[in-house]
Amino acid sequence: MELNGLKHVKSGKVREIYEVGDGLLIVATDRISAFDWVLPDLIPGKGKILTRLSLFWFDFLSDIIDNHLITADVSAMPPETHPHREAIEGRSMYVRRTEVIPVECIVRGYLAGSGWRDYKRTGKLCGIELPPGMKESEKLPEPIFTPSTKAEEGHDENISEAEAARIASPDDVEIIREASLTLYKRAADYALGKGIIIADTKFEFGKLPDGRIILIDEALTPVSSRFWPLDGYEPGRSQPSFDKQFVRDYLDTLDWDKNSPPPHLPPEIIEKTAEKYLQVEQLLVG
Repeated sequence: MELNGLKHVKSGKVREIYEVGDGLLIVATDRISAFDWVLPDLIPGKGKILTRLSLFWFDFLSDIIDNHLITADVSAMPPETHPHREAIEGRSMYVRRTEVIPVECIVRGYLAGSGWRDYKRTGKLCGIELPPGMKESEKLPEPIFTPSTKAEEGHDENISEAEAARIASPDDVEIIREASLTLYKRAADYALGKGIIIADTKFEFGKLPDGRIILIDEALTPVSSRFWPLDGYEPGRSQPSFDKQFVRDYLDTLDWDKNSPPPHLPPEIIEKTAEKYLQVEQLLVG
């Protein structure tokens, strides 16, 4: 997405980031990624749904920790954004700049994905002992904080809290660990009442010039979280999901080596994926 007159600073798999005045403009596109590739097709409305969900969670969780949001109202953003209103309306946030803490803060409440694979292999989850005989998708005795590296390209890698403390600092890691667990528990309890299990999620944090640590990036969207419908939940198997696992599962049925450019998605997969994103927003927010 090109916004002439604005200084572009970074492209993510989903987001575009621009320097505007003293802050940053984050624009959520309709791109979707899987297996470290950005797919060639867009999911209509996805960026706006991600933005609305993040705004909801930033407000809902603001008493736990402050966040980077200044405004999502384009008319309240710096004037240089106004010529781009049509392109960014509903899919953008104007946020405070921070020194990003280079640790992905993952909280797992259920045994799924790479955590399940790790447990099958070692009996542990990211080095943390778990009870024997647990099943795939089973709820953990307590949510677990499992930090990882922030990879610019390729896969993030799980690391120990000690390694995270070497990347950041012991004090910072203690703060983001406690904040991550508290945020997850509050959100998971709320979502459960709406018929959604938040199996795991990822938070990111940044530090303001005065040293305060705040929540940044996005919060509890289908991109950063694993959402399962409570209705029909059954440990011992993988679960249907509201997140992009649906797209991953489709791609797994194809003869694609995941090392070459990805194929196009058929219209019915695009439509179904868009429906899933909209459904989870409607369940959570109404």
